[in-house]
Amino acid sequence: MEPAVLGGKLASSLIAPLVKRLFVADGPGAGLVDKPVRLKDLVSFRGEKRVLGEKDVRRLAEHFVQQAMDSPGERPFRSAEQTAVADALARRLLALGDLDMDDVQAVRLGHRELAKKLHYQAPAPDGLSTDACYFLDSATEWACLQILEFFTRRSTFVARTLVEQTRAQAELIARVDELIARSPRPGSQDRTFERRYLPYVAERHNHITIYGIDLRDSPDRWPLEVAYLSLEATATQERRLQDEHPGTAFTVQLPAEEALLTHDRVLLRGDAGSGKTTLVQWLAVTAAGDGDRIPYVLPLRTLIRTGQLPSPAAFLSSTGCPHTPPEGWTERVLTAGRALVLVDGLDEIPSADRHRTRDWLLDLIRAFPGNRWLLTSRPTAVRSDWLASEGFRELTLAPMRRPEVKTFVERWHTAAQAPEYEAPLLDSLRTKRDLARLATNPLMCGLICALHRERRGYLPTGRKELYDAALTMLLARRDRERGMDLELGEEAQMELLQRLAYALVLSGRTEMDVETAEGIVERCLPTIAVPGDVTTVVRALLLRSGLLRQPAEGVLDFVHRTFQDYLGARYAVEEGHLDVLLSRADDSQWEDVIRMAVAYARPRERVVVLRQLLAREDPRLTLLALACLEHATALDPGVRTEVETRAAALIPPRTREDAHELAGAGPLVLELLPGPEGLTDEEARAVTITASVLGAEEPDGALAVLRRFRDHPSLDVRRQLAGTWDRFDMREYAVEVLDHLPRDDLFVVCTSPEHLRALRLMRPWHKLTIYGSSTPGEIVDAVGDPDAVDVLSLERNEMLGTLDGLLAFRSLTGLWLRDCFDVRGLGLLTELPVTDLTFNNIVDPSGLRALRGLTRLSLDQPLPGGHLAEHLPPDASLEYLYLGRDTLTSVGLRGLEQWPTLTTLSLDRLDAPLSAGNWQYVKRLPALRNLVLNGSLDGYAVNGMPELPAVESLRLPTQGGVRDHLRTLATRLPNLRTVTIKTYGRKVPLGLYADIFPMAEVTDDRL
Repeated sequence: MEPAVLGGKLASSLIAPLVKRLFVADGPGAGLVDKPVRLKDLVSFRGEKRVLGEKDVRRLAEHFVQQAMDSPGERPFRSAEQTAVADALARRLLALGDLDMDDVQAVRLGHRELAKKLHYQAPAPDGLSTDACYFLDSATEWACLQILEFFTRRSTFVARTLVEQTRAQAELIARVDELIARSPRPGSQDRTFERRYLPYVAERHNHITIYGIDLRDSPDRWPLEVAYLSLEATATQERRLQDEHPGTAFTVQLPAEEALLTHDRVLLRGDAGSGKTTLVQWLAVTAAGDGDRIPYVLPLRTLIRTGQLPSPAAFLSSTGCPHTPPEGWTERVLTAGRALVLVDGLDEIPSADRHRTRDWLLDLIRAFPGNRWLLTSRPTAVRSDWLASEGFRELTLAPMRRPEVKTFVERWHTAAQAPEYEAPLLDSLRTKRDLARLATNPLMCGLICALHRERRGYLPTGRKELYDAALTMLLARRDRERGMDLELGEEAQMELLQRLAYALVLSGRTEMDVETAEGIVERCLPTIAVPGDVTTVVRALLLRSGLLRQPAEGVLDFVHRTFQDYLGARYAVEEGHLDVLLSRADDSQWEDVIRMAVAYARPRERVVVLRQLLAREDPRLTLLALACLEHATALDPGVRTEVETRAAALIPPRTREDAHELAGAGPLVLELLPGPEGLTDEEARAVTITASVLGAEEPDGALAVLRRFRDHPSLDVRRQLAGTWDRFDMREYAVEVLDHLPRDDLFVVCTSPEHLRALRLMRPWHKLTIYGSSTPGEIVDAVGDPDAVDVLSLERNEMLGTLDGLLAFRSLTGLWLRDCFDVRGLGLLTELPVTDLTFNNIVDPSGLRALRGLTRLSLDQPLPGGHLAEHLPPDASLEYLYLGRDTLTSVGLRGLEQWPTLTTLSLDRLDAPLSAGNWQYVKRLPALRNLVLNGSLDGYAVNGMPELPAVESLRLPTQGGVRDHLRTLATRLPNLRTVTIKTYGRKVPLGLYADIFPMAEVTDDRL
């Protein structure tokens, strides 16, 4: 807002009439001059002289705010907030009646301190924007100026000592009037800067490289919205819809760009070329377009180069942004919880720097809660629980499935204007298994498209051959197609690029200063005899090789990490540096380098590498040796047998981590997976996880393994089988695996229309989870026999409004509504036998009170009014209650004692501590036996918890750094019999908990 307009909106002509009506008229007997006159005796809405009611004060505030909104110029805040601002201003004015001071004290206090007292005396405004809060504070201060002026003019205000103060007060009013008119409003500079910054982010990140398209004088960078391909992300461990709901575990699968919609902190893992950086760009561009979050793209390879990781103030300058923000802008964005912080490439920095990177990231998160954070990494760069204790959800970018590969190929050929090659390549990908196994990520798929067109339909087989062909295409044919005179031959370019790549590999980095690169090239020039000086040669490599780029001034890197690793491995083999590679085998950054080296090495060198990997007797290195076999075309049969035999000792896997590590060895593992005979339930589950992960690369072989387990009695094994069917041909998987599974306590999850169509091929399922937007009619039609369904979970359904369409499910006892925001009419569920209800953030929860048959209720919903009894069914015999973060924030636990039948209480994690008084309501639950705390104990105010002797069972996630809270909790729950630690698949030492809870049995629950 322009300063002059703001001054006009707060002019004395608007405030003065309002202030006069707030106080009683000055007449005979109106003030007692022989003793202090209290403010509460002067206001017109209290005492015997009451001439205004609270409603009148609110009307006055509404009138003032309306006049301010109607003034010429830009509005001071959004129109939708007008009622809330008027209500907040009325509450502050009414707070005058609660101030126990006289008018003289008020004048001495000054207008700003008086305004502060009203600010703290009145209830805090809830949910107002920054603009609305600025306006409210300004209006309060201006009102206080007029109030003090009003006091000084009363006939009872005769103290001579205040004469000078009265004059000064009048001068102060005039000066503040002038100051408001001449000074820019706080926040205006921020908004002005953001109007420049957000378009810059959108433009900077709105292009991606499509490898190979530039061979025909086409641009190699394409708009993101045209070329972006939505990939799938999967959780690295199972999660439950509700932790205490039995039988609801399944693998989470969602579009990768939605990773931050349901969780504010995400660690996203993905292999080289899987699209991690492209996803970061997409999130940044989308946020910049929406405007509700301020994106910061922080590539670690760039940040780490300077040595010192940046503070918020240096976020932009450290990444080369040409715009200079107002001082403190980034901190204000972070403090307000408006930031989307995208930290890319944890795997691209040396291992030694990752610990301090973790500390830097966690310091930021703890200092600025409420923002969204995404960190990307290769799968093995850090352990699985590296950030789990800080609430990070781990997701993995899944390999491209057949539909994604088809979409990518179609878009590539459209962009490259080469439609004649599209159909033949798709036929090859369908019929050639080895080729299809390579086309599982955008990088490799793009290379295959480019090579197929470049070679007029001929394609190499195998990863090594593919890279060799790609390098030849990029280094030599690219220039010939463009009609350029070659200054550097293919061999000369290869020699120089290999040395640069090897230097980066040795340093553990992915970026290099141009000066360092020129030094490496200068030492090499005498051996390759190329014309030109070192600067000219480096510039030629940047412009013509297609493999190097300059991401920032004075810096160069390879267009993709995969090329760096492959070229570095080639140089190491040619120079006889296999011992150097093997000395770094313990570092996950070197895994791909070693695999590439085995592919490029001679048969005798392969024997040396593989035997030394086996000699370490490290399970990970044994699996690395097994993965290398895929690239070892010629190899001593005895060594191959020895590797397979040693790897067989690691098979079957026993844990989820073992399963994923084993899958990293590639499809060869499928031939070695045993079972189900002779396996424990844990081993059987881990085997199915391994086969599921490999389903994208080798669907036929993986399906053959999973088919063997379809009659397994273990619920966990059957859950794994039910949760992985979208990795395969859905109709085939439904008939071959799903339809054979025993249905007891087992959900089947449908995430697409294809899933729903496949439901009709199977016997009825009693428990269904359906993701995405489908009408109730479509759901009923897909189910076929709605009477057979007793539990229905609907998630992210934007087409679900009233629930009358679900009345066809006449046997429904459980209904779970997740992120179905338009739902209304819960009262209709009285026509169904529903006893178990879960929902969050629906548009109208008012019908909940009618559901007296509920025994289990889970909700995460802001509830107005401040009391649970105003919203929950008063006569329901609730036994289980889960309260989410939004519910706890809005009403806490007030009124909980009205459900004495509760045996289990589960509380979500909290951003702000729960007040101690809330626990008094829990104390009044005579039947409570089970307590579940789903977050850090910091948020539950356990110091204020009374003793709860009836509680026998406690469940909580692993706690870090809160031993004192754990000990306090142990004293409040003296009769615990069991303590269950939710580890989410991580290995957690239970001894700490056993020492703190000596009388209870302590176990873990590895989901």
